[in-house]
Amino acid sequence: MAEKEKTPEKVSEELLEKETDKELKKDEEKKVEEIKKEERPANGRGFRGRKRKTEAEQREEILAGWNPKTKLGKEVRKGEIKEIDEILDSGKKILESEIVDTLIKAKSDLISIGQSKGKFGGGKRRAWRQTQRKTKEGNIPTFSTMAVVGDENGHVGIGTGQSKETLPARDKAIRKAKLNIFKVKRACAGFDCSCSELHSIPFKVTGKSGSVRITLIPAPQGTGLVVANELKKILKLAGIKDVYSKTFGKKRTTFNLMKACIDALRKTNVGVRK
Repeated sequence: MAEKEKTPEKVSEELLEKETDKELKKDEEKKVEEIKKEERPANGRGFRGRKRKTEAEQREEILAGWNPKTKLGKEVRKGEIKEIDEILDSGKKILESEIVDTLIKAKSDLISIGQSKGKFGGGKRRAWRQTQRKTKEGNIPTFSTMAVVGDENGHVGIGTGQSKETLPARDKAIRKAKLNIFKVKRACAGFDCSCSELHSIPFKVTGKSGSVRITLIPAPQGTGLVVANELKKILKLAGIKDVYSKTFGKKRTTFNLMKACIDALRKTNVGVRK
């Protein structure tokens, strides 16, 4: 009796439901097959998705697709210039960051110039400094950061970047730091050290930026970096292991403190005593 009561409309609805169920099952099976293809074993364990590339692999990919536009870049690409000191000693200006990547293995680090939001202004220090611009549409935030690049062997550079997002700002800062790289003169000039290693600066130097002044003093081997925590990042990437320091002015302004340190390191190369 139930089969006789079925109308043509009900029969058509049941047929449509069966067809849709079949299509959904096929879609699910396709998705499962795609996931299985993407799965890759890593170190004997199941790993789903693509493996993240290391900095060295990313660097090789960028250099492989590099098409130099400047005369200096073409000379480096051909292999006519094999050391970065040839460029820095001649006073030529670096306009392509790939030149630095080709000649040295540069490491990068971010300086904590910003502060996260916290109760009563007591947030933690962070690498991103956030500002806002008032418009009719609302508040438009921008992020700025400072990066340091060096090879821990007498070459270091610093740069800043600003963007509407954090990652583009970081990339801009690293690129500018590579373009601003310079040579740092190192020596053993401690008052009670007579080794032959290049672990300190050759003489006492003073750098200035804004109201901040910093004096770097040679130190004997084993002293370490007697400087602020953020300054250690610059000196380590420059290849300096032992140094004393004195700071004057508004030292909490990290931006000027870093620039003053860079100014002092530049004077070691030029040989200006102050």
